[in-house]
Amino acid sequence: MPEFEQTLGAGALISIAAGAVALLLVLIIQFRVHAFVALILVSFLTALVTGIPAANILTTLTSAFGSTLGGVALLVGLGAMLGRLLEVSGGAQALADDLVRRFGEKRAPMALGIASLFFGFPIFFDAGLVVMLPVMFTVARRLGGSLLLYGIPVATAFSVMHVFVPPHPGPVAAAELLGADVGLLILVGLIVAIPTWILAGHFFGKWIGNRIDLPVPENASEEKSSEDTITPPSSALVVALLVLPLLLIFLNTGLDFARAQAWVSKDASWFQLARTIGATPIALLISVLVASYALGPARGRSALKVERIVESALGPVCSVILITGAGGMFGGVLRASGIGDALSGALADIGMPVFVAGFLISTALRVAQGSATVALITAAGLVQPAIQAAGYQGIELAAVVIAVASGSVMLSHVNDSGFWLVGRFFNMDIKTTFKTWTVMQTLMGLIGFALSGLIFWLA
Repeated sequence: MPEFEQTLGAGALISIAAGAVALLLVLIIQFRVHAFVALILVSFLTALVTGIPAANILTTLTSAFGSTLGGVALLVGLGAMLGRLLEVSGGAQALADDLVRRFGEKRAPMALGIASLFFGFPIFFDAGLVVMLPVMFTVARRLGGSLLLYGIPVATAFSVMHVFVPPHPGPVAAAELLGADVGLLILVGLIVAIPTWILAGHFFGKWIGNRIDLPVPENASEEKSSEDTITPPSSALVVALLVLPLLLIFLNTGLDFARAQAWVSKDASWFQLARTIGATPIALLISVLVASYALGPARGRSALKVERIVESALGPVCSVILITGAGGMFGGVLRASGIGDALSGALADIGMPVFVAGFLISTALRVAQGSATVALITAAGLVQPAIQAAGYQGIELAAVVIAVASGSVMLSHVNDSGFWLVGRFFNMDIKTTFKTWTVMQTLMGLIGFALSGLIFWLA
């Protein structure tokens, strides 16, 4: 697309950006327009108002949309397939039961939380919570005490993994938009997610569970599905399947570090092949194929059944993938119009670091419209040009992604589907949900931001 000369001043461009975000929120909140449609419409109107030539608008929109999806769709789709295979196979319950036996009943909340951290890598928040509910209810009935003692560590574990660690849609989309290395982001995400879970999940869960006596819902179902006729996998197999893609991705990151240190030649054919195998989409593809066999024909499931399982994983993530692409479209318009450069200059003038601005913008979007994914993607698109202008690389860039992700979980309230999901599953009224879920999510955001800031400063 030919470059055009922007004639509008920085003040006008920033005002247009603020108006675009406000319009986006009004469309989503007030008029209930789907986020995918709203992002496309706002991207088009922003391009029009900022003076991008009409002949170039469609190219600007579609090129940004396509380049974003190229990196996101494969990761999210394959990650969802892997998570669905592990979910349907009964692996979550097998691993949780094994950990409870190993840790002992007194440490059952910790055991359930650790199991949820493992499964939080490939399984999305809502699906993971549904899988662990019967296990959590059974343990809570057997051992007694408030359901919050067990529920908060489990919910927090799935939430921190969903928010901070690829291949979940939010961090994947932000990494794609900001240019962060996925392997490094997984490492930094885990470094932030685990301490965050310990503080906001384990310790807060124990504290609030001793203060609010929440019984196990009487109508909590413990029905067995038809899949229970097949013996669930061992916890060792489950852990191996979860670790496999991580090892391959870390191999890729390690080889890139070796190349940067001139330990190996980047032109060597074995090096290029190993880097390709360790690329995140290929690593997840290999893991899905291995899991399809290990949890399918190797355990008595037909190939047709495995096909249906992985097919069922794609429907729920299609909306997220399309919203991510539309968020990339919005970011592309901000870059092409010059808004990104104007925003970067304004932040520099007022002395606010882009790192802090990303967190605050993401927090504001989260509070206004509820969806953590939409908040993260939109905030990443807004600060993308400023991040690029700052020249952040490597661990610094990964820390910025985590900071923006931290803002996307702040102050969850009634416009957040997770607020109602957890409240309904745990049979809590709105006041109790605020005292438990909202406080936990806000702790997650503050702790995540603090840890990412420390990593950013040390880098």
